[in-house]
Amino acid sequence: MKDPVSTTRVAAAKARCVALIAACAAALTVTAAGAQAPNFPTKPIRFIVPFPPGAATDAQARLLAGKMTEIWGQQTLIDNRAGATGMIGTDLAAKAPPDGHTIVMVTSAHVVHPFIFKKVPFDPIRDFAPVHLLSRVPNILVVHPSVPARNMQEFIAFAKPRGADLVYGSSGNGSSNHLSAELFKMVAGLQMTHVPYKGGAPVVIDVVGGQIPVVMSSVLTTLPHVKSGRLRALVVTSAKRHPLVPDVPTLIESGFAGFDANEWWAVLAPAGTPKEIVARLNAEITRIMAMPDVKERAAALAVEYVGSTPEEFGAFLVAETAKWGKVVKAAGLQPE
Repeated sequence: MKDPVSTTRVAAAKARCVALIAACAAALTVTAAGAQAPNFPTKPIRFIVPFPPGAATDAQARLLAGKMTEIWGQQTLIDNRAGATGMIGTDLAAKAPPDGHTIVMVTSAHVVHPFIFKKVPFDPIRDFAPVHLLSRVPNILVVHPSVPARNMQEFIAFAKPRGADLVYGSSGNGSSNHLSAELFKMVAGLQMTHVPYKGGAPVVIDVVGGQIPVVMSSVLTTLPHVKSGRLRALVVTSAKRHPLVPDVPTLIESGFAGFDANEWWAVLAPAGTPKEIVARLNAEITRIMAMPDVKERAAALAVEYVGSTPEEFGAFLVAETAKWGKVVKAAGLQPE
């Protein structure tokens, strides 16, 4: 016969063990929850846009900022700090406290700056924490109707014998469309001469007017003129066709395997921002971009939502830096 006292003691010990295990589990749960969902944000978020109001970068940032304010109950304030092709505002973000309350929207020019300018006040990789690769849009090669080419093969046949006498325009040195055109020249074996403009609209106007015959520009800037017949679109630089110009083939379809060059937009935080906060920012941006009204507004800007984890975006930044560094070197572009 069992000793009732011993039985009672064993039962009490078991109860204490169960309670201890439950307490440990609860503590671990609280710890994990705290790691995954820190007390953030605790104050308004400063969202730096290193370009003037009204441009595509600003429009996308404001789209995110409005939804972030709704979700978190803390204001997300747009801070337009234009200048030096985006470097002034981006430098402010690099030097901000790394607590997640300052983020910045950058473009694909972010990784090109060190190759184009002698003095860049930040390192595009080292001084930032990758948050989210947001969106992209291809460039499009268009010609004045006087150019006797209706596809890429005919254009190359037209361009090769003219060599450097054939000029093309872009929105500026080191811009996405400039470097996309230089990459195209490399793979096609062309010698066209680059004419940089101060923005996408002025160069497109000059092509429409016949002052220059060719431009590599954004889909959104050229679309009205392509639809009206004042410009002829030959090819897009993305791996897939763009929904706004579904009849325009890609360079891959035109015989240039692997060609994929886009202007892109992304969100960065200062280096040293805690990984848990970066993950929270990434998750909220992903959720926002899946909202039907946000998708609709993004489509109106002609951009394609990409989406990424912070790790994927970090690897993308490294790859883009290497890719465009080679293009700049091959094109013989000298830092200003």
